[in-house]
Amino acid sequence: MQYKLILKPLNILFVLSFGVLIFASACKKEPKVKPIIPVVTTPIVPPTRAELTRDSIFLYSKETYLWNDGMPTYDLFKPRSYANDQAVLDAIIKLPGTNKPTDKYSFLDDGGVSTSLGGVSGDFGFSIFYNNSEDLRIKYVSPNSPAAATDLKRGYQITSINGRSGSDLSSSVQANLTFVSGAVFGSANSVSLTVKKPDGTSHNLTIVRGSYSNNPIFATKLFTVGSKKVAYIVYNSFTTNSRDALRAAIAKFHTDGASELVVDLRYNGGGSVATAEVLTNLIAPASVSGQVMYTTFWTKTMQDGTAKILANQPLLDASGKLQTFTGGVNGKWATYADIDYRPSVAAGNVENFAKEGSANFKKIYFLVLSGTASASELVINNLQGVMNTDVKLIGRKTYGKPVGFFAINIDQLDLYVPQFETKNQKNVGGYYAGLTVDKDLFDDVTKDFGDEKETLLAAALSYSEKGTFSVTTKGNTLSSLSGMSLIQERVLNEALEDRNSFNGMVDDTRKKLRIK
Repeated sequence: MQYKLILKPLNILFVLSFGVLIFASACKKEPKVKPIIPVVTTPIVPPTRAELTRDSIFLYSKETYLWNDGMPTYDLFKPRSYANDQAVLDAIIKLPGTNKPTDKYSFLDDGGVSTSLGGVSGDFGFSIFYNNSEDLRIKYVSPNSPAAATDLKRGYQITSINGRSGSDLSSSVQANLTFVSGAVFGSANSVSLTVKKPDGTSHNLTIVRGSYSNNPIFATKLFTVGSKKVAYIVYNSFTTNSRDALRAAIAKFHTDGASELVVDLRYNGGGSVATAEVLTNLIAPASVSGQVMYTTFWTKTMQDGTAKILANQPLLDASGKLQTFTGGVNGKWATYADIDYRPSVAAGNVENFAKEGSANFKKIYFLVLSGTASASELVINNLQGVMNTDVKLIGRKTYGKPVGFFAINIDQLDLYVPQFETKNQKNVGGYYAGLTVDKDLFDDVTKDFGDEKETLLAAALSYSEKGTFSVTTKGNTLSSLSGMSLIQERVLNEALEDRNSFNGMVDDTRKKLRIK
């Protein structure tokens, strides 16, 4: 028997529909499933202490450097790309800027400047220089120092250093200069010398490094020149602890009847601005009291109040405590961002003469050399603005530093970059090439301070007596007679630079805060 499947129309429709569904299902494309890619997050590595220090050197300079108009952005400069802190500062020094001179002023310090500014030293206490290539001499000895305790004197000839003598000390060989500089200005704990005194006798001595209170007044003396009394003072550094000693010395000159003054700043590289103001007011004529002494011109961004980074530098009072200032950037405490840097009387950046004491000097002679700088030049320029022809300069053109700074603390460093320039009453400043002398003479390191035959002093006394700079040099072994050129002299100065001495002008005057 055969069976025939009979499908009713409805059933046929169902089968067809089911078949279509199966076909459709079979032909439908499955959606693409995106592969799951694991997200790898790179951990954020915080900057190192060294990188933050290099950032800070750039960022503080960007807002406070006197010639900051030539500085690029942080992203272009990339301070972290430099090998070390000094490399960052060196690159900043080389950047262009409007009317920018060669920057020989900026430096990094480990706190030694503030210590020396306060009158505390930790060295041997003497310096050296060549009278000629074969004749090494003691340039000066600091009072109270380890060297002073050995009775070492300026002008003594050095015939041996740490066992080396003769041609091994000649300045004509660079290796010898390196050795001599390292022995005297390096970090060794002691140095052995053989010196020859003016009487021809030799003396062997060993000097041990030590900490001592530095008295920068090396010598004072009174000379009788005809019917006049001429006072003489050797002042080696504008320390904050020497102000009362300066007052006492100048008062003694007045009591002794001095009418003219010789100020020996030949080795004075500067220091405290406040101390420079004290010396200026002690020796300036009473007639100028109330007149403008000098004006301070700070970096433009500081004048405009846009150097906001200075809010990170707290402003301390004379006792070292934080100053309160309710209107300040940081609210309760005053910072360097709150100071008024505008060049105005109201802002406190125009300093007037305020005569101290009774001394009245009709003429002032400054003995200067290429190392005379900063606060020393400030005093001279201040007085040239009001005494005109009654101020005479004898020696060499000065260093040329009409700019100054305050310390910016960055971690364990102090950053010093020029932040201001000064100009005297006549609006004279900008002496970047140095102050020109009235009589050009070499330093005479063969004689002690106060010796009337010492060349620079002799020139001052000659002018006081005769009105001319006639100097007798017969029989003396001056560098100028031995053929040492000015270039050679400068090279030697750089090679024998005292690493412990300070060259700068630190603003430590009282500040006025900007009223918001």
